[in-house]
Amino acid sequence: MNPADDEAAARGGPATPATPATPAPDETIAAGVLARAADGRLGLVAGDTRLSHAEVAARAAARASWLRARRTDGPFHVAVLLDNVPEYVFWLQAAALAGAVVVGANPTHRGDELVRDLTHTECQFLVTDSASLPLLEGARLGGVLGTVTSRNTRVLVLDTDAAGRELETHADATPAGVLDPSVTPASLGYLLFTSGTSGAPKACLCSQGRLARIGAIVAQMYALTAEDVCYVAMPLFHSNALMAGWGPALMAGSTVALPATGRFSASGFLPDVRAAGATYFNYVGKPLSYILATPEQPDDADNPLVRAFGNEGSADDVARFAERFGVMVTDSYGSTEGGATVQRTPDTPPGALGRAPEGTVVLDPETGTECPPARFDGHGRLLNAEEAIGELVSKGGGAGFEGYWRNDDAERARLREGWYWTGDLAYRDQAGFFYFAGRDHDWLRVDGENFASAPIERILSRHPDVVLAAVYAVPDPSVGDQVMAALQLRPGVESLQGTELTDFLAAQTDLGTKWAPRFVRLTNELPITATNKVLKRALRTERWNCSEPVLWQRERGGVYVPLRPDEAAALERAVADRPL
Repeated sequence: MNPADDEAAARGGPATPATPATPAPDETIAAGVLARAADGRLGLVAGDTRLSHAEVAARAAARASWLRARRTDGPFHVAVLLDNVPEYVFWLQAAALAGAVVVGANPTHRGDELVRDLTHTECQFLVTDSASLPLLEGARLGGVLGTVTSRNTRVLVLDTDAAGRELETHADATPAGVLDPSVTPASLGYLLFTSGTSGAPKACLCSQGRLARIGAIVAQMYALTAEDVCYVAMPLFHSNALMAGWGPALMAGSTVALPATGRFSASGFLPDVRAAGATYFNYVGKPLSYILATPEQPDDADNPLVRAFGNEGSADDVARFAERFGVMVTDSYGSTEGGATVQRTPDTPPGALGRAPEGTVVLDPETGTECPPARFDGHGRLLNAEEAIGELVSKGGGAGFEGYWRNDDAERARLREGWYWTGDLAYRDQAGFFYFAGRDHDWLRVDGENFASAPIERILSRHPDVVLAAVYAVPDPSVGDQVMAALQLRPGVESLQGTELTDFLAAQTDLGTKWAPRFVRLTNELPITATNKVLKRALRTERWNCSEPVLWQRERGGVYVPLRPDEAAALERAVADRPL
């Protein structure tokens, strides 16, 4: 869920557009780098590091020269395996100048799983550092500078003397001098892996022109200028950081601020923002929830932030974050692929994503028929989720979708009958406003009834002791699914006592008759991806077989009690014996 095409990226901004103007159709990221090559204003802040735009571009030129001198036949792909450190920014700019493709290596992957990503995307180079190198231990890939592997991938470990000597020989390179003249807006610039929360991630194609357009429009809609400081704490291997953070900052000439530790930290968020003077912040997943879970201080609103832009924040978190930190927050819809557009308008109701262009519909994925409009009670709670929720589909065919790297099956799954199927669940009200309801793998089927997990998660998140809720399917011993929820409790809360959860759910008037979780896992920390998305694949695999407390209803609708080891074992046997 990221701002992912030139139209979708524009949603949710101020009603009055601001400079810079909409980009020319021949814009590229390389051109954006060249435009900053002589700019002496502050371009990058990371802890004690402070560099001008010109200094950043000079370092990028040296790395672009290194790349071009070592290019061989085949895909010109360079994987970057780093935290959000200045070197990552240098290599993003370097690849754009050299005409290379950046492959965002996911540091949450390990060993052969990581090598699978690099092998699939046919990387010629891997740029990393000593801190990240252990992620490759035990894998079929060389781990020192100069190693040529069976896949012909050269590994450059940046914080070694050997790497320093190699790059020093290119220190005189200039951005204009290393620019590949063949670079155009259509040039492939990035291979961006989808989050992989439900299966093997796919590498989404993104051209230099697409990212440049997105960056310029986000900068326009959020009024970013050279006076702004954009805090980019989301991991730079992910599309959200590029499309909602680094790209807009580059196109607007704003300063990029990176977290002092190289990674997002809820406790480090406000110190980073204050130290860098950050005026803009982008996010994806659950960062707002984590920041809000930190102890509230009377001076929280004493910070330079003006606006925040992201997606997958709950309506409650968005409102609380805006109030606590004194910042305008816009939560939106988008995907890495960029195939569908939902734009926020001034009259968008709370919790809604906005309106979509003609031809954007919500379809029943089994029948292909359009779902009826959503109905709400007087408190704005969804009453007909079972029939209103379906898959978000663009009949326009996903004009922003540039495809996947060597994955025809995945492309066909997205583009069917000339329509673009997002893989995201949604519902639409009578006025035409769209609401997000989860992923296509978030469907559950209980007693023959299909429903989505997101509305249940929103209900569970109302509990004052719940920081995050994840709802997912576990197998019913007979047929279909049962509902399981993993609840991350606020600090200091270790359990939900007695009938507390039972009574809470009974009081929720919008809880569907099949929705109450049969199993509830209590945790201090949910498993998440590097982009703060809950890793439901891991939760579904573990089910009730975990070291953390699990409550369950021995009889559906009963009181929640601890699940005993013998009961868990009996459930496993029943599932194993389930008829196929």
